[in-house]
Amino acid sequence: MDRKARSIEHRMVRDLPLILESKLPEGTLMVFNNSRVRKARLFGISEQSGAKAEFLLLDRINNDTWRALVNRARRCRLGSRYLFANRNSCENLSAEITGEEGEYRLLKFDLPIDDTWLDMHGHVPLPPYIKRKDSMEDTERYQTIYAREYGSAAAPTAGLHFTEELLGELGRAGVEKAFITLHVGLGTFLPVRSENIEDHKMHEESYNINEETAERIEKAIAEGSKLLAVGTTSLRTLESAWSDGRIKRGDGTTSIFIYPGYEFKVAGALFTNFHTPASTLLMLVSAFASSNAFDGRDFILEAYREAIKEGYRFFSYGDACLIL
Repeated sequence: MDRKARSIEHRMVRDLPLILESKLPEGTLMVFNNSRVRKARLFGISEQSGAKAEFLLLDRINNDTWRALVNRARRCRLGSRYLFANRNSCENLSAEITGEEGEYRLLKFDLPIDDTWLDMHGHVPLPPYIKRKDSMEDTERYQTIYAREYGSAAAPTAGLHFTEELLGELGRAGVEKAFITLHVGLGTFLPVRSENIEDHKMHEESYNINEETAERIEKAIAEGSKLLAVGTTSLRTLESAWSDGRIKRGDGTTSIFIYPGYEFKVAGALFTNFHTPASTLLMLVSAFASSNAFDGRDFILEAYREAIKEGYRFFSYGDACLIL
């Protein structure tokens, strides 16, 4: 999608080096999110009733307590205890609900739970519209090839298109790359139910930008190079961390909600997947697709109609969209 020309072309992801070489200035910096999806889905059995419950661990409060989403949360009250399979022992592991935070529950395990334990006992948290159980293949398939830092409850799926070969070709085409970390929560994907979109509240997500990456981003902006955000998570991180002409170093949190009318400060191009209706992500790309001459929402809907007509696949394992 070309915002200046309001034009749409159909290309393959493998053409990306040629496209960027011809359409963006030399020295374009692509910014990737290197967060790694943890096996955060657990299936437990109530000690009281024997009923099954599904938990999605979102973030660790301390060694043994996690903030989690629970299916049928109303049944999961304070003091409820659950058993989880523990392959390292003949005894199951127990956990108790010790707190409530809106739709979230605080789940305290009898023993410390970390990513090593989850890798052995947990399940890949595939999106709910994938109507099957996770498989061994999903363990790697639902990760980007450059995923490093554990912490996401969902993959930064724009990055799933990239292979080592493609990254190498991008480098040879003069495109540079940098990595930030934003741990993807579920708030990004929740539909907007408010009548007024300004009333919608985003859930907070944590990010990290190291000194080297921050310096490279600032240098690229100062020299007039383009920053191409790979995925909406990278874009949201860049926009959140930019303040007074600098990128915030180290750890931070963001609940930024970007919708039409937002003025972008950092990213000049976006590579992303096709998003679900009524989502904050669809509003974000509508804002990004805007220009002084036309409304981005109309341009995005035009592109989505074209994609549907051409048989594109949408959502996490789907096709991609490059907005220049």
